[in-house]
Amino acid sequence: MATVRLTMAQALTRWMAAQSIEQLDGSIEPAFAGVWAIFGHGNVAGLGEALYGVRDELPTFRGHNEQGMAHIAIAYAKQKQRRQMMAVTTSIGPGATNLVTAAALAHVNRLPVLLLPGDVFATRAPDPVLQQVESFADGTVSANDTLRPVSRYFDRITRPEQLLQALPKAMSVLTDPADCGPVTLGLCQDVQAEAWNYPEHFFVPRVWRMRRIAPDDAELARAIACLKDARRPLIIAGGGVRYSGAAAALADFAAGAGIPVAATQAGKSALVEADEMYVGSLGVTGASAANNLAASADVVLAVGSRLQDFTTASNSLIGGRVIALNVQPHDLVKHRAMPLMADALRGIEALAAGLQNYTTANAYRSEISTEWNGWMKDVDAVCSAPADSNALPSDSQVIGAVNRACPAETIVVGAAGSMPGELHKLWQVGAVHGYHMEYGFSCMGYEVAAGIGVDMAAPDRPNVIFAGDGSYLMLNAELATAVMMGSNMTLIITDNRGFGCINRLQAGTGGAAFNNMFVDSHHQMLPDIDFVGHAAAMGARAQKAGSVTELEEMTRHAITRKGVDVIVIDTDPAISTAAGGAWWEVGVPAVSERAEVAAAYEGWRDGKERQLGE
Repeated sequence: MATVRLTMAQALTRWMAAQSIEQLDGSIEPAFAGVWAIFGHGNVAGLGEALYGVRDELPTFRGHNEQGMAHIAIAYAKQKQRRQMMAVTTSIGPGATNLVTAAALAHVNRLPVLLLPGDVFATRAPDPVLQQVESFADGTVSANDTLRPVSRYFDRITRPEQLLQALPKAMSVLTDPADCGPVTLGLCQDVQAEAWNYPEHFFVPRVWRMRRIAPDDAELARAIACLKDARRPLIIAGGGVRYSGAAAALADFAAGAGIPVAATQAGKSALVEADEMYVGSLGVTGASAANNLAASADVVLAVGSRLQDFTTASNSLIGGRVIALNVQPHDLVKHRAMPLMADALRGIEALAAGLQNYTTANAYRSEISTEWNGWMKDVDAVCSAPADSNALPSDSQVIGAVNRACPAETIVVGAAGSMPGELHKLWQVGAVHGYHMEYGFSCMGYEVAAGIGVDMAAPDRPNVIFAGDGSYLMLNAELATAVMMGSNMTLIITDNRGFGCINRLQAGTGGAAFNNMFVDSHHQMLPDIDFVGHAAAMGARAQKAGSVTELEEMTRHAITRKGVDVIVIDTDPAISTAAGGAWWEVGVPAVSERAEVAAAYEGWRDGKERQLGE
């Protein structure tokens, strides 16, 4: 058997460069578009030298924060519909533990990212090495063990030949439609530099193809029969629709059968707003059209959705029979669903073939149109510019201004706080895959980093990123990375001087204003943060809009430019969109001296009565 002598790190990087993935259009692309790295003593000598050797085939990028780098990689994979990914490497201590939040984000959202943190010495000769976490009860524990619960697959490489088994297993998870998620390979720093004679066949180029599971005949027959009896069906489009490339098939199926389609956060932009069967977002952050139709539906076909509480209004919104079309068995049994295990595209195609002569009644189609038209009037009302130009605008008015200024193909990006809810309801998607929201983990600080990943994944489309002042303050270092990388992005910072979203939730559950807004927090002086100056100091073009009219004009110019633009606008933290939405279960105290809490508790009891199984 022919062999080649390489260090473990050299073998790892050479193997990564040899992997490719078949894309939805049949083309072949490298599986790994690059590696994000912050070097330390745990990875600079071994993996750093190996990455330098393959820098032309497997480029290495430098970030400013390990969590931020992982967010970039995750956003890239999400926008690439999980058909291409990146790796992230860190040193052994705080660099590794900084990955935990991002790994949890990828785990919840089922997105592929390969995490390669350095680890302790396998020989243990220099123990305890710098940054080593010492367990007094378990000598095998290192900082990387914090990544175990948030990794779909975890391994620690303590011998160079272990790569022969570990890497194919890692790749099988990264490309699995059901079990996709973060993979962690802890790389012992001495083993990274250790040599071994690897078989040459290990580095033969390989193309990975994402399997498409066809539906079981019996499950398909039951689902078709159930839908044929439906008079008021509804389709929920989840993220699985987008990842499987099923958007066009879903649009055709819905139009032919006359079934309205509502979208989750992950599924939004599978259909555009102009599609005649699209009825908006669903659930807690949902449109009234979608929520009203969901509440009265007799059958709901959930395609590629994990039926999270924001989608189902904490299991209080959907009363009809649910058919769960999904590749993940864990998702097939939620909400007492009738299972239909299948790839979203294959499942939709099979359902369409079995329902060729099925169509909903004209009266139902008319109701769908009426609901949508009513909702669009609500959208227009809340997104129009404020009558009082001196008043601070709401988030919805900011969204309306930016939406009007952006071309149809724009990708909107966001993550946590007020904006995901408002964008889910109000943003008018003009092109498929134009909505990129991280709301499975609702991770503050994702936004700026995600803008880099989205731009790398879709450089031919403009993007606009929304971040509140709280999110921006939490993790903004990658703005400097964006400038350094030559990224194109328009970042809108809405400054409401605190955590306005959670402040409204606090008030909504009867709580006193406390510890969310700057003014309600412990302070000796209130901060007056110059976000324009801060962004400019990191190299961005930055300006402040004094009104939504100015914001719209600034955005119209910025969205067409190359480079990084930041636009700051002050907003009113107290206003959210009253239209649409549904109940969300939050634990309200059963005992309180505050009358407001007691009233909120009664509202919680009303919601519990509508909840599934109560």
